Parts: sequence; structure tokens; C-alpha cells
Amino acid sequence: MTAELGIVEGYYGQPWSWRARQETVAHLAGHGYRFYIYSPKADTFLRRRWREDHPADVNEQIRRLAARCGELGVRFGLGLSPFELYREFDDGARDALAHKLASLDALGVKQLAILFDDMRGDAPDLAQSQVRLVHWIAERSHAERFSVCPTYYTDDPLLDRYFGERPSDYLAQLGAGLDPRIDVFWTGEEVCSSEYGRAHLTRIAETLRRKPLLWDNYPVNDGPIMSMHLHLRGFTGRAASNGDLLAGHAVNPALQPVLSRIPALTLAECYRRGDAYAYAAAFSRAAVEVLGAHLAEKVVRDLPLLQDRGLDRLGDLAPRLRQEYAAIDHPGAREIVAWLDGDFRFSAAMFEGA
Repeated sequence: MTAELGIVEGYYGQPWSWRARQETVAHLAGHGYRFYIYSPKADTFLRRRWREDHPADVNEQIRRLAARCGELGVRFGLGLSPFELYREFDDGARDALAHKLASLDALGVKQLAILFDDMRGDAPDLAQSQVRLVHWIAERSHAERFSVCPTYYTDDPLLDRYFGERPSDYLAQLGAGLDPRIDVFWTGEEVCSSEYGRAHLTRIAETLRRKPLLWDNYPVNDGPIMSMHLHLRGFTGRAASNGDLLAGHAVNPALQPVLSRIPALTLAECYRRGDAYAYAAAFSRAAVEVLGAHLAEKVVRDLPLLQDRGLDRLGDLAPRLRQEYAAIDHPGAREIVAWLDGDFRFSAAMFEGA
């Protein structure tokens, strides 16, 4: 059983261009991707400044993206992170949120994701407060589908160190309280999970009382360490046979939109081929489709440098690589050149401002 595939822009750092979004939707729609959620952390009007309307030009771009998704048979979604609103959901907050929901309805949002990720979670009755807020939103939004990202969206203790120790039975309480029609995102055993096993997914489904909606943090490459690497290889550790345990499989892409399409295509092939899937061969085929044969040959050759060694360890190889890729007129090559130039380097300010 193939899980419904989608893209969720959930990365920190430099956001994609609107043209890149439309082109990515068009490319992946032909490979079975059926939903697209706009929610880059850099869009502060969806996070800390959620009470404010987007500028008119941004609203128009979102509306155009939603329309293009509709033309391609892709469900357009948007991720709203009303920052720590569950701590004080008073009358003023309700009025502001009702206004925000009406504005999102006008943009053509079909799937609304309410995202509580990367917020403080050491609050009394966290799960119950979030359930009440989500249900309040669902009663007033015109979206067709709803999904929630919990504050603790993985077993990884990293979240407890950054956002406070998770309340006891938080996930179980969240799952018990939420309407069963509302999906719940889950990144796996870690924030960036290397694999998803059936035993783990079954346990999480039992805890949440529903199949999890995977938020897969590959090939995302935000953060001070990951931004030094281009995540290009084909997906591994995602067995097609897990499809029957999932409500869907959402890919959090890399900061490079064209290059992100390469691993995204391999995930579709993984589900399509099942046990016959071979990740290296799938990567080579996807690279040719996205980049063309000439550029793909170079990327396949340089994969250990681009993905494994990383920018800070290229040394004297960096000028040679830059010269070779700068000579190729292709958007994928330009993304590699920009990465080599340090344009995608990540700073702590990118976390703090989101």
C-alpha cells in the first residue's frame, strides 16, 4: 500500500522562491505527490507575527500557488504556528485567530496544519490546551483536512533539552482528545530519523489512536551542521510495506528546491517498486531526470564530496568544483555554486528570528 506523498516546507533558513515552489509542485505531481504544505519557518506571519496579515504581494503569491496546486490535482496546505497561543487563549487571541483563519480561507487553503513544533512545552495541561485550540480552529476554518504537529513530535530527548521536559503521557492525551479525523505529524524515533520500523510506527499509532502522518526530515539541510551538506542520495530506511501504517508521508525538503527533487523522486520509486527498490540506481535515474545526463554524471561522481565531506572540509577541491559547475547553465548547477559560495550557510539568528 503506497502512502500518500507530499511536501511540507518546514525548514529554517533561506526560503524558496515562488517560481521554485510552482515548478516543484508541477514536477512532483507527475510522480504521485498529492499534497503540498507551505510553511517555511522564515515566514514570520505564520509564526511569531501570526496575528498580522501577510503583505498583499505575498498573499497573491500564496493564492497563485494554491491555484496551481489545484490545477495539478495537488491539495494545497498551509502550516500555521500560532506561537505558544495555548498558554493564553483569551478573547483578544480568539478574535485575532478568527481573522487569520478567514484570511487563509480566502487564499484557497485546503489542508490546514496547526504546528506546535519548536515551542516551549513545559506547561500545565499542555495536551488538553492544544486539543481545545485545534478543535476551535477546525470548527471555524473552511479547510477540508486538518493536521497537527505536536510540541513533542519525536521520541528524541533533544526536544526536552531545548523546549522543556515533556509532560507525562503527553502524546497519549493528545491522541485521546483529538478528533480522529485530524492527522498528527511524527518525525520518528529521532528528529532526523534514519529509518522507520514497523514496530515503532505501530506503537505510535496505538498511542495516538490513529496512523501517524510522517514528517520526514530528509533531505532537509537547515541548521549549522546540516547546511554544510547537500542531501542528494536516494531514500533508505523507508520500506514501502510501511504504507499501510501511515496516514501519509510528507517530505521536508532541502534549502535547494531543484536538488530536493532528486531524493523526492526516489521516495516515490521506493513505494512504487517495493522490494525491488535500489536506492543508488534510483538516485542515478532521478538525477538524470532532474538535472540532465551531463550534469547528473558530475553530481553522481561528486556525491561523496557534496553530501558526505561537506563544504567546510572541501579545502582545495572547492575552487575546482565551483569552476566546473559554474560552467553549466542549469538551475541545479547554480544551486551547487551558491552552496559552494556559502549562500546557504546557517546562523543562529535564523533560529531565533523564526
